[in-house]
This record gives sequence, structure tokens and C-alpha cells, in this order.
Amino acid sequence: MKHDPNIVYAECSSTQGNLYLAATERGLAGMWFTDQRHLPDVSAWKRVDDASQQRVLKETKLQLQAYFAGKLQQFDVPLDLSAGTAFQQSVWQALLKIPFGTTTSYGALSNHIGKPLAVRAVGTAIGRNPIGIIVPCHRVIGADGSLTGYAGGLHRKEAFLKLESALPAVDQTRQATLL
Repeated sequence: MKHDPNIVYAECSSTQGNLYLAATERGLAGMWFTDQRHLPDVSAWKRVDDASQQRVLKETKLQLQAYFAGKLQQFDVPLDLSAGTAFQQSVWQALLKIPFGTTTSYGALSNHIGKPLAVRAVGTAIGRNPIGIIVPCHRVIGADGSLTGYAGGLHRKEAFLKLESALPAVDQTRQATLL
């Protein structure tokens, strides 16, 4: 992934662990748990001491607090997904259409973007999602309802789905129909 050279970042605490929040002039460009896979090297970016020093970071922090408190279902911060390839961006845009409280499968997401045979590539793009939680990759599960893959850890994926009352039983899932 190629990130904007003018990116700024700050750390933020959450009920699920510490996060790096990164933003460009266009919007939120990244949000990673400090211990997750595919974490970029933030040392090349400009650090701001407090998320409140940058408008997008401040608003993201406030909305995350409301989400974790069970008071927010829809995030409303500008996003900058330009670091991804065109294919990755199409997958991430499809993730944004999965409603709060529902899940979908990797296969259904592949079909939705018009690439029914690209299930593995879709999974890889989901794994590289730079803005977990807000771009809700945690809402993608196995076709049988199993929790599979999450760069931030399956324990967090399970916690987010519980928070959203969307944790599926293996034999009974509440899956979204993507528009």
C-alpha cells in the first residue's frame, strides 16, 4: 500500500486495545490496533500528540468512543482509501454497504463486486483493510457462519459482532443482502 507522505497520526485507546489513527487532508486514512497484522511503519509519519489536534482524528476518536459505548451504529467521518489498489478499494467500498447488526460471507461479497471467482482475492483485500471497524470487515464471516480471519484478532472480531448483536450461530446467520 502506498500512503500519502503528508499523513499524520495519533494514538487512541479503546476497550479493545490501543489504536493508531492516521489521516490525510482528505480524511481518515488508517486505523490499526497497535498489535495487529499488516500494521504499517508509522515512524515515517508525523505524529500529533493528541488526536484532538487534527479535526478528522478528533471526530474519529469521539465516534469510536460512542461505538464502543453502544451508542453509535453509523460512522460519519470522511475516509481516504486511496492507498489501496482499484480492486482493494472496490472491496472496501462494498464493506461499507454491510449494515450494522448484520454479516455477509466472502462469497457473497465477491458476487456483489462482480468477481464471483475471486473469493480468495477478496479475502486478501479485506485483510488489508486500513480502516477496520469503520470499514466493517469484521462483518464478513465464513459461509457456514464461522468467524474466519481478522487482522486485529478473532477475539476482537467476536467482540465487535457481539456489540452489534450480530454474532452468528454456526447454523443460523443473519446475513445482509448487499445492494
